[in-house]
Amino acid sequence: MTDLGAALWVSVQAAGLGTAVAAPIAIPLGFALARLEFRGKALVEALVALPLVLPPIVTGYGLLVLFGRGGVFPTSVAFTTTACAIAAGVMGLPLFVRTLRVAFEAVEPGLEQAAMTLGCTPAQAFWRVTLPLAFPGVVAGALLCFARALGEFGATVTFAGNIQGETRTLTLAIWSALQSPGGERDAAMLVGLSAVLAIGAVTVGELLVRRARSRLAA
Repeated sequence: MTDLGAALWVSVQAAGLGTAVAAPIAIPLGFALARLEFRGKALVEALVALPLVLPPIVTGYGLLVLFGRGGVFPTSVAFTTTACAIAAGVMGLPLFVRTLRVAFEAVEPGLEQAAMTLGCTPAQAFWRVTLPLAFPGVVAGALLCFARALGEFGATVTFAGNIQGETRTLTLAIWSALQSPGGERDAAMLVGLSAVLAIGAVTVGELLVRRARSRLAA
């Protein structure tokens, strides 16, 4: 596999896995922030938004402190493809949660209450009423998370490193090309590919959202 092909595969794999890992965290978080009032809610909101406001390298260092070999929860995932996916998921999570929160807030609570008066438990009302109605937001959030994960750099290089064929994503490949004499042409090609992937992800997301809305309106 060429360097370009390897970087593309690592990026798509990390973004996809990162989004898949973020989804079961983002959905309940988005619902809780949209529907529930609880002590410490402001702190939870701040923690969720933290990767958006911290320098990505700081987030990567935090992941290394938590999950490095000598970290708080010692593991062997640092500087592996799994670390790329974790960094991608963490950096994309705030966008995922924010989008889901808006989507859940748009669902009329009375519909959930009506479902429960008909015998549904709160969990059944969520799965049968709330989540289907918020599904366009779920799709949009997932695609935003994926697109953000594709462009991740700082947290990835800190937590996963820049290992060719294993943790070198497209953004890291661009950076590496720019550090090499005469690498501007390769960097330009990688930039173009990254832009195509990002635009494609957002476009597919918009199409899926429109289709989901049409089905719900039918």
